[in-house]
Amino acid sequence: MQHLGIITIILPLMVGAAMVPLDDQRNGLRVALGVLSTMALVAISGTLVWQAHHSAEGIVSVYRLGNWPSIFGIVLVVDRLSALLVLLSSLLGFAALIFSLARWQRMGAHFHALFQFQLMGLNGAFLTGDLFNLFVFFEVLLAASYGLALHGSGIARVKAGLHYISINLAASLLFLIGVSMIYGVAGTLNMADLAARIPEIHAENRPLLEAGAAILGLAFLVKAGMWPLGFWLGPTYSAASPPAAAIFSMMSKVGVYAILRLCLLLFGPDAGASEGFGSTWIFIGGILTIGFGAISVLATQDLSRLAGASVLISSGTLLAAVGAGQAAVTAGALLYLASSALAIGALFLLVELMERGREMGADVLAVTLEAFGDGDDDDDEEDGIGVAIPATMAILGGSFLCCGLLLAGLPPLSGFIAKFAMLSGILNPEGLAGRTVEVPPSGWALLTALILSGLATVIAITRAGIRSLWASNRAVPRVRVIEIAPVLLLIGLCAGMTIGAGPALRYTQATAEALHAPKEYIRHVIGEQKP
Repeated sequence: MQHLGIITIILPLMVGAAMVPLDDQRNGLRVALGVLSTMALVAISGTLVWQAHHSAEGIVSVYRLGNWPSIFGIVLVVDRLSALLVLLSSLLGFAALIFSLARWQRMGAHFHALFQFQLMGLNGAFLTGDLFNLFVFFEVLLAASYGLALHGSGIARVKAGLHYISINLAASLLFLIGVSMIYGVAGTLNMADLAARIPEIHAENRPLLEAGAAILGLAFLVKAGMWPLGFWLGPTYSAASPPAAAIFSMMSKVGVYAILRLCLLLFGPDAGASEGFGSTWIFIGGILTIGFGAISVLATQDLSRLAGASVLISSGTLLAAVGAGQAAVTAGALLYLASSALAIGALFLLVELMERGREMGADVLAVTLEAFGDGDDDDDEEDGIGVAIPATMAILGGSFLCCGLLLAGLPPLSGFIAKFAMLSGILNPEGLAGRTVEVPPSGWALLTALILSGLATVIAITRAGIRSLWASNRAVPRVRVIEIAPVLLLIGLCAGMTIGAGPALRYTQATAEALHAPKEYIRHVIGEQKP
């Protein structure tokens, strides 16, 4: 059982490497290996979450490769947060892979190998306990994502993919510079050891440490899509193939995860003069990102771009919650992370199904008709009365409605529960029921942003649904079971979180409390090994 953490990295690595030399005539073998590997990842990550949930301290394992001390060697840490994110990655990966089997796997070379390497990079980034190996896994997932972003060719996809590659290469350079500056000051890159050493850093070296942390944070914020650094995200995600876009929605959470982990671990209450470093700017950036995402969902007429803008709203909400610095808000944000990640993944897969059968330029035509009308009389409207909605359209419409409810945070699904938990933490920051407490201006700003972004999402989703599903001149798309089943699976998981909201919130509350009081994390990782 102690090896389960590293298996989530080694398994996709080995399976991906085994797929590379296989030719197209053995595609069935590649499919079988990919599906079995991803199913195993779901089972293993589910076991890790179960272990974390039943662990008194929330630390499942500290895996020291080669049995080297943590401050010298490579260490993987499985706690509540990392186990949850590995499970989300595995679930999204499984759904996207099953969806791709209908046709997208054949649109380019080495899709299955790239997909496994993508999962390997994601899992490694969430599990690693030091900054250098975070950079290594960061580059692994980026290298795989470059191939997936270009998968399927096409002018728009190649153009967006090249922009994506150049932006992330610049972010990787910032990552290296920031890590080098931090190592030069602190003499270690192990995150737990850094947290123990930061309070002891001399005042003359602290500006260099904070400058390195700021540069490192920029690299993570580029990946998280914070405004104005996330200008690349919408075009890239909307141009990518649906399975790639679905797993890319989890990639943006890597940047949020790194910001969350480092802010609370390195610059928490025990960081001395660096306590709370950067939190204000992260909060402001999160609020601005929510605003930009809300404007984007209202401005776009394209379903795939609407899904990309929803990623920006999700990232902005999570960043603002991190900057708020309250455990109750963080707990709600973690539930929101799980709900929004699954919902956005389902939306990216669903968009491709809904776009089938629509005429070219339908979105532009819809805008023109909305502004000027179609010039026809309404006398013939009764001709369409009594026409039954085909089963395919009903399923697509119901799924789209559920995604809209989840992303907007409306009842009864898990998105509403997550936002309600965040708002409860904002309005009652001390957790004292029945007592009057003063809500800071930042709390009112976040509350306003959450409400307005939810309203904008409702308007955009409603408008897009009417144009896409109620159009009388569109053909009913042909949808295979293997395509709609992953969408229903992801929505069903969100429904499961709604039914099991109590255990889910207890899990995220315990996770948030451990993140805001990281002494147990530090003790488990470095223990008595620190000289």
